[in-house]
Amino acid sequence: MRKRARRGLFPRLIGDRKGATAIEFAILALPFFLIVFASIETFVAFAGEQLLANATDTLARKIRTGEITFNQGKSTDMTEAEFRQAFCDEISILMTCSSTEVSQPQKLFLDVREITHLTTIPAAVPRVGSSSSSDLDTSGFKFAPGDAASFTMLRAYYRWEVITDLVRPYVTNLRPAGTSMPRDFLMVATATFRNENY
Repeated sequence: MRKRARRGLFPRLIGDRKGATAIEFAILALPFFLIVFASIETFVAFAGEQLLANATDTLARKIRTGEITFNQGKSTDMTEAEFRQAFCDEISILMTCSSTEVSQPQKLFLDVREITHLTTIPAAVPRVGSSSSSDLDTSGFKFAPGDAASFTMLRAYYRWEVITDLVRPYVTNLRPAGTSMPRDFLMVATATFRNENY
């Protein structure tokens, strides 16, 4: 009897379907949740990119209409720090600026300048190296919006840190200095316009 029980134990174990669903769930749970988290992160990053574009358009409109001026001796004059704070306030729903972000940019980088001739508008993202994933070159960034009736360009860059490992190799395009692998997704928004005769 014991020999029969031992011989029949393995076939009985294979034939027993109790707990099969739990085992299947355990096998499929990790890939399933990775895909769910990757989808959520992609959606949030897309929403953040739209928020950055909207903030750029909003601040560009304020410069264009004379609601924000620079170094003109008017009550609407803003310093670079005040302008950065205004930009941070516009994107604060998803992209919170740190307490030092206004004075020492780490994630949000702004380049506001008067364009003397339309052929001088930069067409590419300024990079430190020649690689498409090189770090952002901010050495030429400034805050100098034009006066009335002049052409002005506002470029906004934001470092979006990608958290999900599954998504990171496919969406990252910015390698911070001192790292070998791209970790951040560089969001870019640009507005070029002619100021009104305010």
